[in-house]
Amino acid sequence: MNNDYATARDLYQQTDSDADVLTDPEIAHLIVNHDKVLGMHGVPGLNIKTEQIEQGLNIEIDLESQHKINKPVHLCFGMLPERGTQRIEMKVNIGDNSSIAILAHCVFPRAIKVKHIMNAEILIGENAVYSYQEKHVHSDSGGVEVIPKAKIVVGKNSRFSTEFVLLKGRVGIIDVDYAAEGLEYSVIDMNARISGLQDDVIKINEQAYLNGEHSTAVLTSKIAVRDRARAQINNKIVASAPYARGHVDCKEIVQDQGVANAVPIVEVAHPKAHVTHEAAIGSVDNKQLETLMSRGISEDEAVEMIIQGLLSK
Repeated sequence: MNNDYATARDLYQQTDSDADVLTDPEIAHLIVNHDKVLGMHGVPGLNIKTEQIEQGLNIEIDLESQHKINKPVHLCFGMLPERGTQRIEMKVNIGDNSSIAILAHCVFPRAIKVKHIMNAEILIGENAVYSYQEKHVHSDSGGVEVIPKAKIVVGKNSRFSTEFVLLKGRVGIIDVDYAAEGLEYSVIDMNARISGLQDDVIKINEQAYLNGEHSTAVLTSKIAVRDRARAQINNKIVASAPYARGHVDCKEIVQDQGVANAVPIVEVAHPKAHVTHEAAIGSVDNKQLETLMSRGISEDEAVEMIIQGLLSK
């Protein structure tokens, strides 16, 4: 086993995923440690190009028209060293009448002072589907700063969905900034589920601009902050086309000295458009807490169960 392959498996196994996907000829993958590609495999219709830059990589992902990738494409962006900066500049083009699901792991298991910066431009053609599920593994020290930014255009009758989840470790600092434009009959679905501890900082800024008739968007954030953690959630939907529909849903649980702030913004610029919002911030539900404790579960364990229940939905 060469060193690159061993490192790739080490990165992947940190996610508790089956590293055998790296040898499956039917599964496309790209494995990156800092600024180095450890492994890459393509499938028909999907073209991936990389170019090394200072502290990172330029990545181009192009899915040809009329192609449907049956199995999720695996991306792994990792930093095994304790310190350093990783910068990913990514351009994604999804052709007409195509579909793809990407499972992306961002892995920083030993981080003491690591910064991960991602800037993405995503163009989704007509009658296409693009799904991006982002799962993070961090160290327990909180020494990670994650700064992902994305600009997305969702074509006519197409669908874009993204999900951000922290699997292991402490948040550190997460600063998400996504802006998506939806054309006619498009669907935008953005979902974030994060739990912060100690002095973690969670910032989410998601925006959807419904510029096409019958376009829809749902922005969902489920956040928990404990100890001295802080969360600032800004979700915005602007509907400027007839029959555009949107909903902003933000739920946050606050414990100890945690601080949470939610700003749902809805803007309607057409009389036939409709956007709703819901924001709820508070402690865990007392009835749920009492029910669990009556079954012999400690208060700390009960709080953890309630929080995990919120984040898993």
